[in-house]
Amino acid sequence: MLKQGEDQNEGNHATGVASLNIEENSDLNSQMATRKEKDKNDSSTEGEKKEDSNKVVPFHKLFVTADSLDIMLMCIGSLGSMGTGVCLPIMTLLFGNLIDAFGSNKANIDKVVHEVSKIALEFVYLACGAGVAALLGVSCWMCTAERQAARIRSLYLKMILRQDIGFFDSETSTGEVIGRMSGDTILIQDAMGEKVGKFIQFITTFLAGFIVAFIRGWKLALVMLSMIPLLVVAGGSIAMVIFKLSSRGQQAYAEAANIVEQTIGSIRTVVPFTGERKSIKEYDKSLKIAYKAMAQQGLAAGFGIGSALSIMFAGYALALWYGSRLILKGSYNGGQVLNVIFAIMMGGMSLGQTSPSLSAIAAGRAAAYKMFETIDRKPDIDIYDATGLVLEDIQGDIELKDLEFRYPARPDVQIFSGFSLEIPRGTTAALVGESGSGKSTVISLIERFYDPQAGEVLIDGINIKKFQLKWIRQKIGLVSQEPVLFASTIKENILYGKDGATQEELKAAAELANAIKFINKMPQGFDTIVGEHGTQLSGGQKQRIAIARAILKDPRILLLAEATSALDSESERVVQEALNRIMVNRSTIVVAHRLTTVRNADMIAVVQHGSIVEKGSHSQLIINPSGAYSQLIHLQEVHQPKEQNVKDPDDLEIHQDSSKAVGRVGSQRSSSRRSVSRGSSGIGGSHRSFSFSYTFPAGVGIQETVAIEESSQPKGNRKRRDLFRFFRSNTKVDVESGQSDSEIDVPILRLASLNKPEILVFVLGSIAAAINGVIFPVFGLLLSSVIKVFYEPHHELRKDAKFWALMFVVLAVVSFIVAPTQMYCFSIAGGRLVQRIRSLTFAKVVHQEIGWFDDNKNSSGAISARLSTDAANVRSLVGDALSLVIQNLATITAGIVISFTANWQLALLLLAIVPLLGFQGYMQIKFMKGFTADAKVVYEEASQVANDAVGSIRTVASFCAEDKVINLYNEKCATPLKSGVEQGTIAGIGFGLSIFLMFCQYTVNFWVGAHLVKDGKTTFDDVFKVYFALSMAAMGVSQSAGLAPDLAKVKSSVNSVFKILDRSSKIDASEVSGTTIDNVKGDIEFQHVSFKYPTRPDVQIFRDLCLFVHSGKTVALVGESGSGKSSAIALLERFYDPDSGRILLDGIEIQQLQLKWLREQMGLVSQEPILFNDTIRANIAYGKEGVVTDEQIVAATEASNAHRFVSSLPQGYNTTVGERGVQLSGGQKQRIAIARAILKDPRILLLDEATSALDAESERIVQDALDRVMVNRSTVVIAHRLSTIKDADLIAVVKNGVIAEQGKHDDLFNKRDGIYASLVKLHKSSS
Repeated sequence: MLKQGEDQNEGNHATGVASLNIEENSDLNSQMATRKEKDKNDSSTEGEKKEDSNKVVPFHKLFVTADSLDIMLMCIGSLGSMGTGVCLPIMTLLFGNLIDAFGSNKANIDKVVHEVSKIALEFVYLACGAGVAALLGVSCWMCTAERQAARIRSLYLKMILRQDIGFFDSETSTGEVIGRMSGDTILIQDAMGEKVGKFIQFITTFLAGFIVAFIRGWKLALVMLSMIPLLVVAGGSIAMVIFKLSSRGQQAYAEAANIVEQTIGSIRTVVPFTGERKSIKEYDKSLKIAYKAMAQQGLAAGFGIGSALSIMFAGYALALWYGSRLILKGSYNGGQVLNVIFAIMMGGMSLGQTSPSLSAIAAGRAAAYKMFETIDRKPDIDIYDATGLVLEDIQGDIELKDLEFRYPARPDVQIFSGFSLEIPRGTTAALVGESGSGKSTVISLIERFYDPQAGEVLIDGINIKKFQLKWIRQKIGLVSQEPVLFASTIKENILYGKDGATQEELKAAAELANAIKFINKMPQGFDTIVGEHGTQLSGGQKQRIAIARAILKDPRILLLAEATSALDSESERVVQEALNRIMVNRSTIVVAHRLTTVRNADMIAVVQHGSIVEKGSHSQLIINPSGAYSQLIHLQEVHQPKEQNVKDPDDLEIHQDSSKAVGRVGSQRSSSRRSVSRGSSGIGGSHRSFSFSYTFPAGVGIQETVAIEESSQPKGNRKRRDLFRFFRSNTKVDVESGQSDSEIDVPILRLASLNKPEILVFVLGSIAAAINGVIFPVFGLLLSSVIKVFYEPHHELRKDAKFWALMFVVLAVVSFIVAPTQMYCFSIAGGRLVQRIRSLTFAKVVHQEIGWFDDNKNSSGAISARLSTDAANVRSLVGDALSLVIQNLATITAGIVISFTANWQLALLLLAIVPLLGFQGYMQIKFMKGFTADAKVVYEEASQVANDAVGSIRTVASFCAEDKVINLYNEKCATPLKSGVEQGTIAGIGFGLSIFLMFCQYTVNFWVGAHLVKDGKTTFDDVFKVYFALSMAAMGVSQSAGLAPDLAKVKSSVNSVFKILDRSSKIDASEVSGTTIDNVKGDIEFQHVSFKYPTRPDVQIFRDLCLFVHSGKTVALVGESGSGKSSAIALLERFYDPDSGRILLDGIEIQQLQLKWLREQMGLVSQEPILFNDTIRANIAYGKEGVVTDEQIVAATEASNAHRFVSSLPQGYNTTVGERGVQLSGGQKQRIAIARAILKDPRILLLDEATSALDAESERIVQDALDRVMVNRSTVVIAHRLSTIKDADLIAVVKNGVIAEQGKHDDLFNKRDGIYASLVKLHKSSS
């Protein structure tokens, strides 16, 4: 079976390499890449991945971060391990003397007692030495590994943050980074800690054993040496196979983790498109591959152990037979022969025991390869490069000269060709133009996120590359359309602008940004925690904090990418004034659609297809009616209502619903309007929010109490769920299991029910484990019988030696069959259980109601981590622990039976010592348990910091916050590091004590045994029977004690798993009950609806809201920020259920309808579309179940005005959009999302700011497309731009949780003192 697996692996590898070559030679410039090309790309990357997974770093490189204390600890640890290793061979010497003392003095009993007492004392000395050596060996290695792993984590994070943005676009993802920091560093820590100590110990035992054997009897030792090459070959080949298989398993699990990230992170997109089943199917596919690798790994490991044991036993058979010959010749005595056999046995066994250490070291070296590759990678644009010009200040002259530029992730798409632009110091330049024209790319190049391939970016006439990067970035302030806030306090967020700023400076910055008013209203003021990625604040509030942060930086150059797009009219006016104030004497580049922000600019440049087609001031450009700028204005004026005699397109908008915080329909959308002006991966474009870390309980300050200004909207939009939750609450929560201390334990027996289908495999495995357990006590029995044989008369010796040698051969055959059977069966059972647990849990998670995901404990990072850790912990129980328990029970039972039949008095005495061993094991468990839980949570907290920083790398880079993040990370790592060191010390004490007690047990055994022989109560071979049987049993006990640390983890994991499995979703899409309507008309009615978000029960969103949407008609919802417009859509999609009142579809309450069917009737297009890291084709097809033809996809993209830009991409519909669609501009993403909704062909259309991210040209065409698809469909529109709602059949104004006004545009506009009319006027005056 293994062979076949290997061949298959090689085959895949060959395919990968072959396809790589084809890939290189193929012509990629076709308009629409075929599916064949996509498959080819997949296999080529697979080939590369496999190549990577087989690379390792040299062992010594693991220790590059060691300091002098670590070197000292490693030296002491090595000496301790060597000391422990030497003890067993020394023991065999004492043992040989002991056997001689018994065997040679059968006639003189008194002499036996005297000799044995002398040797017993030597045993006590050995016990003390061994105990101390073991303590030092384990403690020093564990402590130094903990210290070095912490340093590697920190160094890796530092080097990741050092990389250029292009690296994040194309070479890594947040998920991968966090996976390496949380998963791979543990493997590395394992490879340079205790496992190295164990390896040194076992190798020392091996070498010392052979030295002792050769000194005592070289002839016999030479014969026994013949089994060593066999052992090495068997062990080595098995280790290679296991390594290959584990790489394959890890790869599959990484893919599974990515699916979890994408699904949970985009749950608000998955749910409305009923994509749960699709995600579960993909997830199960990855799990299947991992399961196969796991089962084969078990079989390989079983063959490894089985072959080692059988070679060993066969070796003893040979040694016994040859030893008897040597005794007959008179050149050896029995003690000598046994000394050699034992010394070689100890040495040989130790060599066998190095394999777990070797595989751990190999796994660590493989894990380190990718990490160290990143650590060694020298970025082209290096923030830590201290060379370069540092001037006193800069004047702010900016010039872009003949730029040629392509994004590293999309080398086949030309963004700029010969692009030039000059901005004199202190002036404001505005860039306008359609989506994807490259406006934001200008900002990225000035921030030096990328370097152009040709041409230069000059500041004050000096090429930007000549400046010290950190210094020049500190002179540039960036405010992007989607502000990234870190999950700490408002104060700390603003302080990112300038470390160590005074409270006065903070307040001044907040005042300038028009933020001081709302900050002061909050109960904790500046110390208010903003929530995950700022979700506790409205969009407008977030933007103002981001502006305050930029103001505090006091930059010479200001870059504003749609900086006021997220603000309502009033805030926009005031913030615009603030921006105007701070723009004075600063060189400013503005990317915008609203002409209010652009009109006063000193120069306006119109960008088209990567070049400037027109530039001049507003008044100069407006003169030319056929100019590009005038065309842009004209496009918007076409849609302008007649009543408003205004010239500027921004007057066509009503202020943004900036606060769509928690209840954000657009799956984690940010509140701000999506940038039209994103080049393929413009500012803030990299939303990598995948993480393998954990998140923390809610309880952030403002959650309970704030109900003020715009923050009175639902809690956080889940946007980029895992970003910046640096702080946790005081509630002590086991994050991994997601449970509080007070929760009820689930009996581990419940796991058995999940493993029911594998009952036969279990039975077979258990039988094999029991037989395997009996092998060692039987081996002890054979050995003790052999001891007697060597002191028999010659004729009996000849006959008995042959018989017992044959018995050893039988034992060899049995162990070769039993070990693989045991390992394989338990691998199947454990593997199936993991597969089942992961699959069931994931299926349960995706069907939870949206309110469940609003809870911080259930973010994508936490869920992903829970799935992997919990399943792995449970697998260690079923796969490894259970088989060991059965094996050890058999060992103990057999040991006790054999020893009691030999001599019950001696056996009873020795059993009295066993509780001591048990007590020591129990104490170790207690100590271990105490330290693991806390450390676990805090490392997750540290991972979260890293996750957040990498997910918002552009913000970190532009504020030069790398060192700040690293310091914070190191702070979070300090506690687990300390407890790791404590744990190492305790483990060392435990191990030292058990070794000490083990040697003491031998002492008591032989000393008492000698006295019993003297009193005639037993014979000398019975003393050895008792000794061997019980020492083998004790070995079993100590192995079980080694499992101790895992049990606490397993328990919490089992609780965690069943907590999810037992939770029934309040709104469950997998529920098939409920009615369906054969012919949906589309009448929607809200009857007296009251609603509060589950996570913000103190903020009332709707109070008795009533609204009727007639079938086939369009209703537009308008209102201030946070008035609850988007909540209406969330309730229609049944993300939440109202607290009271009813929502009806065609007269039937939607709670009575089958949920999946209901969601299939609706098409949702949200303001900030979430795309999956897949091809454009797959993203569009996501909207429809079943087979989707190319014709349907093309028809949908044509309707959404996307076909043209998709076809122009080199790989057409097979272009991968990147994480969260980062490779596309905002407008392009939106058009793909609209195509996805069109393909679904829904009866009800929900448009939440669907065209806000588009430039005028795209908006006009998409609006036409939407107008076409809205025909005969009931449509609910949320919008600020009047061009999108003036023709609605009904406009409803939402205020204070009720519909305050409703009617047609003309009626409402002409209503004196009407709310709608005042909204329009307010907007008009702000322009």
